Amino acid sequence: MAGHSKWANIKHRKARVDEQKGKIFTKLSKELMVAAREGGGDIDTNFRLRLAVQKAREENIPNDNINRAIKKALGDNEGIKLEEITYEGYGPSGVAVMLDIVTDNRNRTAGEIRNILSRNGGNLGETGCVAWMFSRQGYISIEKGQISMDEDEIMLLALEAGAEDFRVEEDIYEVITVPENMEKVKEILTGEGIEMKISELTMVPQSVVEINDQDEAAQIISLMETLEDHDDVQNVYANFEIPEELMNSL
Repeated sequence: MAGHSKWANIKHRKARVDEQKGKIFTKLSKELMVAAREGGGDIDTNFRLRLAVQKAREENIPNDNINRAIKKALGDNEGIKLEEITYEGYGPSGVAVMLDIVTDNRNRTAGEIRNILSRNGGNLGETGCVAWMFSRQGYISIEKGQISMDEDEIMLLALEAGAEDFRVEEDIYEVITVPENMEKVKEILTGEGIEMKISELTMVPQSVVEINDQDEAAQIISLMETLEDHDDVQNVYANFEIPEELMNSL
């Protein structure tokens, strides 16, 4: 379980979900507003907005709140000056880190992110310093215990639906797609009664940094959590790999 899948699945194990609901709503509201402003308010023609709405519903955000965020972006948006930025840098042990940022104050956010990285053994880099290590892909994870199909059946179903890759980890199946095929693959899997643990467009690392030291692993996880907790950080991507037994000890 490496790179994106490592961190994505760690997050879904967290016991802090309830206390994070407020932050999740804030982040998803920003994504709804930016997606609507960029591509319009019709989810049938705005793929990014459709994904944002699906994610908001998965997080049990009320439809009224979703519609309010979209209308706010499409209406009189004077004073709404949200800006999208990608920050790149390095964490402990040379781990590559990419951040999707949505902010109303670029200078403030840059200073805060630089400070978080430096306090946790990393540094903010120049544009392009690590982007080449990642590719944008659709990512779906499925818990093995939640489905009745065996490995070969679900792999064949995913690949026939248009998936690029199918990976087997300790307790999950991972389905990788090109971005434009993710929605189709998701619909076909859902149509077969398969529930997805994670379903999102993400940046998947092409190579990983193996972390085998407990202190280094703890420092990396602390950095990732702190970045995720920042109000302006929408997504965090990294290319670390921590062995399962070491993760469990943390």
